[in-house]
Amino acid sequence: MINTSMQEAIRGRGLSRRDFLKFCSLMAGVLAIPKSYAKNIEIAMETAPRTPIIWLEFQDCAGNSEALLRASRPTVAELVLDVLSVDYHETIMAAAGNLAEEAKDAAIEKGGYILVVEGSIPTADNGVYCTIAGRSAVDILAHAAANSVAVIAAGACAAFGGLPAASPNPTGARSVMELVTDKPVLNLPGCPLNPVNLTATVVHFLTFGELPAMDDLHRPLFAYGARIHDNCPRRGHFDAGEFVRAWDDEGHRKGWCLYKMGCKGPVTFHNCPAVEYNDGTSWPIKAGHGCIACSEPDFWDLGLYNQADLQKFAPPSTYAPVQPPTQHIDPAAAGLIGAAARLVVGAAGAAAYRSLTKPDQPEGSDNAPAEKG
Repeated sequence: MINTSMQEAIRGRGLSRRDFLKFCSLMAGVLAIPKSYAKNIEIAMETAPRTPIIWLEFQDCAGNSEALLRASRPTVAELVLDVLSVDYHETIMAAAGNLAEEAKDAAIEKGGYILVVEGSIPTADNGVYCTIAGRSAVDILAHAAANSVAVIAAGACAAFGGLPAASPNPTGARSVMELVTDKPVLNLPGCPLNPVNLTATVVHFLTFGELPAMDDLHRPLFAYGARIHDNCPRRGHFDAGEFVRAWDDEGHRKGWCLYKMGCKGPVTFHNCPAVEYNDGTSWPIKAGHGCIACSEPDFWDLGLYNQADLQKFAPPSTYAPVQPPTQHIDPAAAGLIGAAARLVVGAAGAAAYRSLTKPDQPEGSDNAPAEKG
């Protein structure tokens, strides 16, 4: 069955050609590649054999597996039966005990699989804080990574250590890329990861024969190449100096910027505004809660409601304003418009800066509007 192409498997399940092409177009969009590449994806999906997957869980809450199980584009059943061949996954496989371990060992012996790791790896006291079938997570990871073609760290814990690695890190929790250094490792951080990004990563691998381009933290650029702040639907309120100062105040009810409530959007790279969660239903900022930077290293130690140091990343005067497009631009006016735009950028940055540096209003005055420039 592994040698069956994905398109043959999909056709066998009664999925229409139209649905298949829509899936290919969706993947091109998520991967941020030209729409014309949907044809390349289509060809790869029609001809490539299903990819074997070994999925390991260590110090984790199984949140990434749960996110995968609740995905409907494609559903986990379609992902397992049609796109991937999940040879080992403790949470969803039917086998248990010795039968499960034998299936994993057989898949490792055969090689050519993608290894997905969920959870951090404890290294203190010889790894005793996470053992499976009498072996430490360190040993299991080293053995499974040996014959893999690539390794995907699923979620914040696997990518950067996550909650188990938060100070004081009593178990000596470490990330996958700290321990696997002889294989390509791709991080899909998030708490949990977005299954759309996992699917897109696998599709990219099948289409182009390699993992997608990554940043210096091993995150794929298609998913982590832009700040949340730059695509946030509340960005206009930031530029206008309109901030929520207390939960359920007037600004909160009006959908103003959540920076003063601890939102880490300005220092977080993720495509949450574009793909959202729960099949595009919502995401934290849309739901009225600030970003907690779950796709960044050491996010638990940042503090959920502590304000991020914007000056560490970029001074407020560099933030672009939100304004309607200028129409009917003629060459004679271009120079004047350029000069005016520079003034507007400075004014918007100054408004945001004044509001950010202005002391919060006393108790009982939460509904007073924020200062504007």
